[in-house]
Amino acid sequence: MKIGIDAIEMDTPDFYVDLVKLAKVRGDDPNKYTIGIGQDEQAVPPSSQDIVTLGANAAAKVLTPASRASLGMILVGTESGVDASKSAALFIHDLLALPEWVRAVELKEACYGGTAALMMARDYVASHPDKSVLVIAADIARYGLATAGEVTQGAGAVAMIVKADPRLLTIEPDSVYRSASINDFWRPVYQDTALAQGKYSTEQYLAFFKTVWERYQADHHLSAHDFAAMTFHLPYTKMGKKALDLVLPTTDDASAQRLKNRFEASTRYCRQIGNIYTGSLYLGLLSLLDHDTTLQAGDRIGLFSYGSGAVAEFFSGILQPQFKEQLHAAEHAQQLTKRKELPVPEYEAVFSDKVPYDADDYRPDPAYYRGQFILTGVIGQERHYEKHQS
Repeated sequence: MKIGIDAIEMDTPDFYVDLVKLAKVRGDDPNKYTIGIGQDEQAVPPSSQDIVTLGANAAAKVLTPASRASLGMILVGTESGVDASKSAALFIHDLLALPEWVRAVELKEACYGGTAALMMARDYVASHPDKSVLVIAADIARYGLATAGEVTQGAGAVAMIVKADPRLLTIEPDSVYRSASINDFWRPVYQDTALAQGKYSTEQYLAFFKTVWERYQADHHLSAHDFAAMTFHLPYTKMGKKALDLVLPTTDDASAQRLKNRFEASTRYCRQIGNIYTGSLYLGLLSLLDHDTTLQAGDRIGLFSYGSGAVAEFFSGILQPQFKEQLHAAEHAQQLTKRKELPVPEYEAVFSDKVPYDADDYRPDPAYYRGQFILTGVIGQERHYEKHQS
């Protein structure tokens, strides 16, 4: 039985900051951001947008009457949870008025959570072939203003429907995964900004990729030549390029050029949106499919997932005969084009206006209400969401 992604959609805030302009304000060479890190623009979420609203906005685009009727689970992978107990999946379940006879769960393991959700969904469908699963990978990456990690912030969500006989991409049963407890990146429960050992984290990302890729080749007797494209977890685009550079010397020139060209296509949304943690790999997959018109049904795509702490997984997917009909590149381009650019001072003000880590009531600024769903406030320590009529 074939199981995989039947449909995929994305959402990101309607505000962004230009990183060339940010670099100049910070006193940095813009090339450090656009070439050295590989980022051009960065999504800026107002406090009325969080993983619940972003996830619901993305999911609303991907759900159909058929997938609603067959829904068996809602899984949200995130490291930006809004509550230490209640699942973001339940907030989204309510906003989308989904059937009550489903499981609704939130999964956490840094940037690997979305992949954990995808693999759990695949296993569920294998034993429930008449059911579908809504998988959402949603995050807001925050490191702080004028910090070393500022240029790798971002916000967004990717939603996928996983089912039998998918029209987009099968998820092949070839996963190789590795886990080890390390301290390369973490976020204490009492703050919303991450802590990272940047150089060490990069080293571990590459080391984990190298080991799982080598084992994958040994276990499945496949090489880089067998892949039409490879996609990577992209906290910033240069990170994925460093991983791809480990592969290119092992294959022929034609395969290397093909992988390089398609890697570039997979980074375009990341360059405009930034880091969305659990969703970054799948944003890259969507970017590849939207921007590369030469891919064909039957092509094998490699996917490398990495979550600090750390868990890594490499697996592959096969494009299906109807995959092009499931894509909406024009709509995604329109969403990015219509965003409002924030001058650096306004970006800093929006970044600093956040839901506090205390018991005080809080209301977001209505001037920044955007999207189909919004957070209208935290009153009496309860979060209140509404459908927004723009």
